[in-house]
Amino acid sequence: MPELFQGRIVRRGDEAYEQARLDAVWNERKPDRHPDVIVLAESEQDVVAAVRLARAQGMPVGIRSGGHSWVGNGVRDGGMLLDLSRLQEITVDPQARTASVQPAAKGPALLEQLAPHGLFFPTGHAPTVGIGGFILGGGYGWNSRRLGPACLSIEAIDVVLADGTLVHATDQTNPDLLWAARGSGPGFVGVVTRFYLALHARPRRILRTVHSYPLALRDEVLAWTYDSLDGLAPEVEFSAKVGFSPWLDRRTVSVTATAFAGTDGNPLAPLEDAPFRDRAIRAVVAQETTMTELYDYADRMTPPGMRWALDGIWADGPVEQILDAARPLFDSVPDTTSHVLWMLWGGFPERADACWSSQAKVYLSPNAGWTDPAEDLAHERWAHGELAAIQHLSKGLQFSDNNVADRFDHGLSPANAARLEEIRAQYDPQGLFRTYMTPQESTTAYAAAGSALTY
Repeated sequence: MPELFQGRIVRRGDEAYEQARLDAVWNERKPDRHPDVIVLAESEQDVVAAVRLARAQGMPVGIRSGGHSWVGNGVRDGGMLLDLSRLQEITVDPQARTASVQPAAKGPALLEQLAPHGLFFPTGHAPTVGIGGFILGGGYGWNSRRLGPACLSIEAIDVVLADGTLVHATDQTNPDLLWAARGSGPGFVGVVTRFYLALHARPRRILRTVHSYPLALRDEVLAWTYDSLDGLAPEVEFSAKVGFSPWLDRRTVSVTATAFAGTDGNPLAPLEDAPFRDRAIRAVVAQETTMTELYDYADRMTPPGMRWALDGIWADGPVEQILDAARPLFDSVPDTTSHVLWMLWGGFPERADACWSSQAKVYLSPNAGWTDPAEDLAHERWAHGELAAIQHLSKGLQFSDNNVADRFDHGLSPANAARLEEIRAQYDPQGLFRTYMTPQESTTAYAAAGSALTY
């Protein structure tokens, strides 16, 4: 590496190697995969130097930003792991309503810098999520039902290509690269070192309603939320959860609605008209809240230090059909912190300048959380196997859950997937950068056990 290299290179066998490998994945369930070398970049020039080294030595490159990929997509056997976790710089231009953000910056840090200027961005729901993987994968964040997936707010990127050059991509210069950055997830064809983001007006108020109901009402509650979505303002984020409630210390079906309100009205009032409203065992009604509190609530749903397996499908059509097919999934939620999310995004118009293209009315997502490694296979089978039984309903997956190695599904439309591969052939013809993980590369217990859900 050149003398100006500021970061650190850790090779397999070095004393610091194992800790660097484990630190690259937020999930306590670490992959049994071992890169030959880990580069801990400190700057953009370090990224350029690392890519040039990998190219010269024929090492395929995996990339980590925030480390929140549930399967540790960047950590592969052999080659280089390029760790961007130290690239966290944020610069805000309030007049232009833009921000330049490095890939490992976290949502709370970005929102903290935007708040004094009355600005906002649809960051990821968990406070530990880095911008890089989240936004490349589409980015369904806070208030995305109104603002759209975060990737649609990317105005430009700085990206290191496979030939070791650093380029600036906009819709006018290198438009194919920017198109791919808007939603290709771990299939992107370079290393983004900086995102240039269009910002949005900060909501005047944030209101939150939560109703928790007995599990016996599960199907009725879920059907009502599905049918009620179209009557809610776009500024309302609407979801339900089936499983353990940390607030009640029991399993429930709960409905959560968060309004990012621009007026003094109450967009959450329709929730009080639910036909089963009087049977709630806990109710928080249109309570004013803050982004700090919202992040705290989200963090309690998927606390660190646990083993996690996630999956998810987009689905639409008659809600009775979805509920009938998903009944085995809901009936078998493990008696741990595991739960199923019923995220009512409702769809957002696709754009010709973005490859992001998989969505539907509801996102159905099993979240398995446990602590005992001996239970890995059972929980992974629940998270992935139960969805396999309702694959026929799937309109695709979210790359942010990054589960294609355990249960293959499409994250892009066929046309956009084909265009992405044409762009890859142009910018990375030798396949320097790792792309979507295959079942053969995954070493999770579920994949290693021989799942039939292969390509």
